[in-house]
Amino acid sequence: MKFTYGSSRSGIALMMVMICVTVLGAMAALFAYSMKVESRLAMNANAEADFYPVAQSAVDYCKAVLSAAMTCPEEPFDPQTGVWGPTMTCSNELLSLIQPTVDMGRGRKFSWKMRDLESKANINTADQMMLEQATRLLGVDAGEASTIIDSILDWIDRDDSPRISGTESDYYETLDPPYIAKNGYIDDISELLLIKGITPEMYGVSGMVPPPPPPSLREQLQMGFEEEYAQRAVLKDLFTPISSGQININTASAEVLQLVPFIDEATAQRIIYCRNGQDTGVPVPFRNPGEALTCAQVNPGVIGQITRYFTVRGRTFEAEIEVECSGVKRYYYAVLARNNQRDIQVLSFYWKQTPPKKEEMYVSTYAGTR
Repeated sequence: MKFTYGSSRSGIALMMVMICVTVLGAMAALFAYSMKVESRLAMNANAEADFYPVAQSAVDYCKAVLSAAMTCPEEPFDPQTGVWGPTMTCSNELLSLIQPTVDMGRGRKFSWKMRDLESKANINTADQMMLEQATRLLGVDAGEASTIIDSILDWIDRDDSPRISGTESDYYETLDPPYIAKNGYIDDISELLLIKGITPEMYGVSGMVPPPPPPSLREQLQMGFEEEYAQRAVLKDLFTPISSGQININTASAEVLQLVPFIDEATAQRIIYCRNGQDTGVPVPFRNPGEALTCAQVNPGVIGQITRYFTVRGRTFEAEIEVECSGVKRYYYAVLARNNQRDIQVLSFYWKQTPPKKEEMYVSTYAGTR
């Protein structure tokens, strides 16, 4: 086959045109991506000036909700389905105007939800009996429970003298990296992960499950000599570092209720059964702790001893707020302390770039091998 000089030159020109088109297309795509990034950065910069004022407005909105709830004559208590929950039973006209999402215009809006921290026990005021019951709910062997309990108490107390099974800074300083015992109140519940004997499984780190029992224990279980260990709760669901110190009997879970002396699993379930309206299915929150304990058929002789652990009013609340400005979202968290209708303080206020994780309920048992 014979090629002429003219056809060869046309082919080279065509290749050069294709290369030029490819390069220009790549440059156009790069320019478009660069403009998109620049536009996004400009949008974020514009939204940045709006985030904090909108978030502050959301916190003030939550404070107004808590204040208004104190004026509800039908509810001298904080139920599980309170004004910050899915339903409202209060006749207060102001509460009827509350919305879960508030549009402030010009592309700015916020959504919010709250829960009372009295639905959990306070780790900083928990006594020996309460911590012992917590280790049972964690499925901890009795031989290891004393180490965990004493180590928690040593972490919180002000001195450097370890309890019989506890530990102070001399142990933590041998770790890598080393640190010292706090010798003060726990500020964040995740501090429990620093304490001797507490594992991620006990704390409730998402995705972590307890290891199987050792072979010797499995053999004893098969022979019927020992009871099966079962983890029914995790520490982060049982305790909070910030609360009044009492447990709201209207909002606490069955596991949290069992932290209180004389309340076993059956009693805790009866309390929940009573507050859920028994067979009616219509929630009936308790107006005082004694009413709940009586309904749950607690021995009248011990009711007076355990009512001090309970309340029907929340005093500290955690607000979770989603702020959106010009299509950009940011997530804020605030802890509010309600001293009375007119005095509601902001104890903490911070933000995160990523949305909160929706963790599944933590359920695991020491059943068989894994």
